Amino acid sequence: CLPASRTVLPAAVPQRWASEVVNPDRRFVYEEPAEVTRRVPEPRVIEKDGTHDISSSPSGVSRLRLFPRFIDPKEANWMFEQLQHEIPWSQKTNVGLDGPYQEPRLTCWFGEVPYTYSRSTMQPNPHWHPLLTMLKDRIEEVTGHSFNSLLCNLYRHDKDSIDWHSDDEPDLGKNPVIASLSFGETRMFQMRKKPPPEEHGDYTYAERVHVPLDHGSLLLMEGATQEDWQHRVPKEYHDRRPRINLTFRTMFPGGKP
Repeated sequence: CLPASRTVLPAAVPQRWASEVVNPDRRFVYEEPAEVTRRVPEPRVIEKDGTHDISSSPSGVSRLRLFPRFIDPKEANWMFEQLQHEIPWSQKTNVGLDGPYQEPRLTCWFGEVPYTYSRSTMQPNPHWHPLLTMLKDRIEEVTGHSFNSLLCNLYRHDKDSIDWHSDDEPDLGKNPVIASLSFGETRMFQMRKKPPPEEHGDYTYAERVHVPLDHGSLLLMEGATQEDWQHRVPKEYHDRRPRINLTFRTMFPGGKP
């Protein structure tokens, strides 16, 4: 008899998972992961007269008003000479983390109340020089602000300076207006915005503003400038002749607004 018939099945084709299917038109190309580049911002330079809003925050608008030729150069010349020789300049001693140190500039305070900063106090001095009283009156007339106190600074040369700080002492009240009048050598007034909390005090990427303060120029800092910004006049590495800076402000004893 004939053997029973058998059905011959074709050989099984191996199964491939979808992920294993090879597309000959696709090639793997390695690419470097994209890096987030964070650049240090270039300083904004303010030289033109007028009002300049430099930031806005929940604290308010930070505003500068610049008057490049507030005092005529010829007037500014004799005023500088008189102030340099007739103001009773002295070198203030402050107290820092490493102990006492002398400020790298000379100062003089005028006002009915004392002024304390950097852990040392300047005593009341109501005896205003007549030229200072005249300058105060002129500034008040032009700006519409009134002032009752004045801190005078004498930068004798390129190594005299003032470090980063804000004029935010309690006795100046909230959002103080500071009027800064300059005589003598041009120095760069630098500002940097205080970083948000997540930066943990790192100023690397802070916004910056530079204002060259010329002979006879007036700069007003208004609004939230002291709360949101710091400023300084840095040391320089080129010879600089003397510069006098008069910073008019209003004091509220006890920190009252």
